[in-house]
Amino acid sequence: MPVAGAIAALGIVFGDIGTSPLYALRESFLGHEGLEVTEANVLGILSLIFWALVIVISIKYLALVMRADNDGEGGILALTALIAPGRNGVASRRRSVLILVGLFGTALLYGDGMITPAISVLSAVEGVHVATPALEHYVVPMAALILVGLFMIQRRGTAKIGAVFGPVMLLWFAVLAVLGLAQLVRQPSVLAALSPVHAASFFASNAGLGFLALGSVFLVVTGGEALYADMGHFGKRPIQLAWFALVLPALLLNYFGQGALLLGDPTAIDNPFYRMAPSWALYPMVVLATVATVVASQALISGAFSLTRQAVQLGYLPRVRIEHTSSQEIGQIYIPSVNYMLMVACVGLVFGFRSSGNLAAAYGVAVTATMVITTALFYVVARSRWHWPLPVALAVVSGLMVVDLSFFGANLFKIPAGGWFPLVVGLVVLTGLTTWKRGRQLVAARLRRGYLPIERFIASIAASPPHRVPGTAVYMFPEPGPTPPALLANLRHNEILHERVVLLSVQFADVPRISAARRSTVHDLGDGFHQVVLLFGFQDKPDVPHALESIVARTFGFDPGDAKYFLARENVIPTRQPGMALWRERLFALLHRNATSAARYFQLPARDVIEIGIQVEI
Repeated sequence: MPVAGAIAALGIVFGDIGTSPLYALRESFLGHEGLEVTEANVLGILSLIFWALVIVISIKYLALVMRADNDGEGGILALTALIAPGRNGVASRRRSVLILVGLFGTALLYGDGMITPAISVLSAVEGVHVATPALEHYVVPMAALILVGLFMIQRRGTAKIGAVFGPVMLLWFAVLAVLGLAQLVRQPSVLAALSPVHAASFFASNAGLGFLALGSVFLVVTGGEALYADMGHFGKRPIQLAWFALVLPALLLNYFGQGALLLGDPTAIDNPFYRMAPSWALYPMVVLATVATVVASQALISGAFSLTRQAVQLGYLPRVRIEHTSSQEIGQIYIPSVNYMLMVACVGLVFGFRSSGNLAAAYGVAVTATMVITTALFYVVARSRWHWPLPVALAVVSGLMVVDLSFFGANLFKIPAGGWFPLVVGLVVLTGLTTWKRGRQLVAARLRRGYLPIERFIASIAASPPHRVPGTAVYMFPEPGPTPPALLANLRHNEILHERVVLLSVQFADVPRISAARRSTVHDLGDGFHQVVLLFGFQDKPDVPHALESIVARTFGFDPGDAKYFLARENVIPTRQPGMALWRERLFALLHRNATSAARYFQLPARDVIEIGIQVEI
């Protein structure tokens, strides 16, 4: 039901944007020296907040961008896949540039995934300072401990605790609305900020300082990309229902309530969110806010896991250990290497920046850049896939791009104060993505030099038959057609062949999932040889034995207990051959050595796997 889906979406989709009231309005003033808490400035900031939520979230993401889904999946990587090779008639050179831009947007999301848990938990725990100033020195250690605890329980998965996420956030948004409404009743004149005139007056009165304030106003819409990325979990309708029926009204009531409080007491700007609460409710509010930020952080962490799996299966990252934490939900996964990387980064950010105000200086640059990229890719999809008329596409995207570039420009001034961090993370991740993709292409090209077509191999053994032993041998190789190097090496050294030989190629499509009916193709090559191609989507679990066992074909029957799996394990040797810079070749070799084995990644039974080493110079 849409209502049940909407409640479930509250916990996963709206955690990031739902916890922004903890710090967004405060930073709009305190983050910019010289911006006074006056009635005109309060109304101007509130007007900017209102129109940012309407234009960026309601119009851009919910009404427009979420239409660009890849078989129901959203997010910038899924959007990038829509313009992948062979799609949409986009020129090759232009397509390559667009894919590179999309990958950079993807890389920036890792920086966002590091900052969001740190700033959210810090801002929640800072409420104890409002209640009892003596506890100020414990804020940073408490936030770090909460984050460590959050990352340590990730291996348990969200299957058991996910059911409480929705109700917790339902309570959170209800509290946001009640706190704001209580202040609005006392100062209803603040509703005048709904008029865009106050936003325009704010810029006219504050000039450059007003433009810089956009960098903090942007904090209210930082969850926009999460809305899009999590579309595949719930669908568009439940997300839209939750936004318009609850989330947007609650956020607006709370922001306007904070503004009403400031009109009556400008000194409350030190922490207007907690100042709205009565004194008896401060500690319960700190607890609720902390739980809400943990939920928000969980959404970003789960998103990083999903993003990593998509990148691996699209060929942009090496294989990593992926643990499925639910037997029913394929999206519930745990990736230890990503989890601990995020934990170290989050705890380091907490101790490095020491307050949510300081950390806000690093927040926004990566997200605004990603939003600009999303708008640009949306234009390409609208024109090449939906065939929008040029004037319509330009009019719509130009309006969105003006808003996105304004936020991006304002956030550029944050770079010296910490905004460099997510950019560095993004560049490092982008280097890894492109290096791995290019390295795999070079390895394939080097191996292709010695390819022997499988038809010629079968003809050669027919002329001089080797000894055939009982059982089935599965030789895995990325491309169908050539004779797998592991097969040649095994025959050369052991001088035997199995009675049944399966030449297996596993490929990944640029769509989220492949149905069972389209999973496999089988060709009988004769003399006991079969060429099998298994196709998976970038959200599928690549369980090779199960997929082989599920094949129904007249000439092909597979018994897992009768099979041995032969894999070629390449030892990559960097050289000065044309291809990549030597340092990138060394980076690729390092990534290659530390990649999870193909046997583990494809769910092969360890006792039945034989790996044959080969050296490849790149």
